Amino acid sequence: MIRIGRVVIVFSLAVVLSEASIAAPRAHVITLGKWSTVQWSPGLGDDKSLPLKIRPLLVDGRIKEYTLGPAHDVTDRLFVVRRAFRVNDSLPDEPVATPHWQWQRGGWLLVDRVTGRIAPVNLPEFDALYSAVTWFRDYAAYCGVSDDGQKLYAVVAQLNRRKPVLRKPLSGSSIAEDAPPDSACPLPAWQRAPTRVTFESGGVKLTFAVRGHVVDLVNDAEEDEEGSK
Repeated sequence: MIRIGRVVIVFSLAVVLSEASIAAPRAHVITLGKWSTVQWSPGLGDDKSLPLKIRPLLVDGRIKEYTLGPAHDVTDRLFVVRRAFRVNDSLPDEPVATPHWQWQRGGWLLVDRVTGRIAPVNLPEFDALYSAVTWFRDYAAYCGVSDDGQKLYAVVAQLNRRKPVLRKPLSGSSIAEDAPPDSACPLPAWQRAPTRVTFESGGVKLTFAVRGHVVDLVNDAEEDEEGSK
């Protein structure tokens, strides 16, 4: 009877430990590696290459993606960072055994430090060549570009929302054929308390108040009133 009791106790402990190990999520180690410089071709009609600083995104010591630029902490668990990747630039009549890899700038990634999950971020009308993004909390502000490059939009996108909270056409704005990278518009400027974002295009500044999922244009009278307080 004593032996049977001991067996039951040992078996019960094994079951409890097994259930605990299943319930507890495995901790992941998320790190950004050392910077290195590669050559990047914007593809603007010439063969001129530009230097591009990249660093690996590692999960448990394994490279999952390559990234560029600074990361932005959304919460203590989540952060966003921009992706860099290589594309095969070989022509069909070139030897398959010697692919010509070329670095490109991609979109943004959302990284979960707890689960190790990496997911693409939906940024409507974000152009990988011309749009420059500034982040505040879980909002991304940038100038979006239409498919034909003839229209620019002031865009504020929020994580986990398919539609942007702001999408306003910028009148008289377009992308020139020889425009340099990140030239859709200057980086939008954020401020807090109250939460506002300012876009500049063609020498004209537009400021918007952001309240949750609602965005309102701030007129000059409101700006003067805020400045006098």
